[in-house]
Amino acid sequence: MPQKIPLGPLMIDIAGTELSDLDRTRLCHPLVGGMILFSRNYLSPAQLTHLCSEIHALRSPPLPIAVDHEGGRVQRFREDFTRLPSMRRLGELWDQSPDAARSAARGVGYVLAAELRVCGVDFSFTPVLDLDYGYSAVIGDRAFHRDPQIVTELADALNDGLRQAGMLACGKHFPGHGHVVADSHVAIPVDERSLAELADDLLPYRHLKLDAVMPAHVIYSSIDARPAGFSAYWLKMLREELDFDGVIFSDDLSMEGASVAGDIVARAEAALEAGCDMLLVCNAPQAVDELLDRWQPAPDAQRSRRLERLASHQAAVDRLSLQADAVYRQGLQDIAKLSES
Repeated sequence: MPQKIPLGPLMIDIAGTELSDLDRTRLCHPLVGGMILFSRNYLSPAQLTHLCSEIHALRSPPLPIAVDHEGGRVQRFREDFTRLPSMRRLGELWDQSPDAARSAARGVGYVLAAELRVCGVDFSFTPVLDLDYGYSAVIGDRAFHRDPQIVTELADALNDGLRQAGMLACGKHFPGHGHVVADSHVAIPVDERSLAELADDLLPYRHLKLDAVMPAHVIYSSIDARPAGFSAYWLKMLREELDFDGVIFSDDLSMEGASVAGDIVARAEAALEAGCDMLLVCNAPQAVDELLDRWQPAPDAQRSRRLERLASHQAAVDRLSLQADAVYRQGLQDIAKLSES
């Protein structure tokens, strides 16, 4: 029987394609509440399925397993997975035929989710809701469109496909990363616009039903001196003004954009105090060990209840059944047309 351990506020990663004894020890720590996968963790669908099964069997409730698997440039698993188009391709299709674009977005979402779910992955950090202002190379074609209404409609259709295949939707990067040039992986981006000037960026978050949201490691200097993921102002707006009751993820606390908050423990404390529920610490095993050794956040029953929603409650189909699924096959056709045009 798996150990009964409430989900903690840290989402961590592992180095390889199978669990080591050290991985098992870390993943069973009470501060850990989730696992994120990267390309280095993948060899084949069979290997991924075995790895996810082993992770889920460690604890009760099972640790939710996540991945950045958006399509285009950001797709962690490629071999034996469908190559998903960038979200910009859906925006370009919208400019020709909104109805065709909605249908294709729904199909992309279904294929994305179904192929991950069949291997045991619970959710992907998608959709990207940033607007394509043409400034941000790190966002670029990951964005659907410049028009916030079109972004909202396409993301809504993509989310329908995700949920139909049993996967949750995580919007990012709140309140909007598309207007800054700097990449928060290696720098600290600053967006000097006023709240009124951010109205377009906020529109998708006002109108979409999302299960989770990831704030940006961006400082909106006219509003708050802290990046959004460390800002009580922004996360309070998300909870109260935008009436969001899902899980708030920090972006990766090991990124340069998080360095303004101090060392890894200070970053975790700042993100949790601001209102994040789950904190990502990626590609930094020493930082993870430091948190597990030194950090002692107070228990929060409300946060724990939100985190438990992350696990998939719909059983994944087997690979043979997926190949015969008419919705999946239609999604593959939609993706093939997007790739041809």
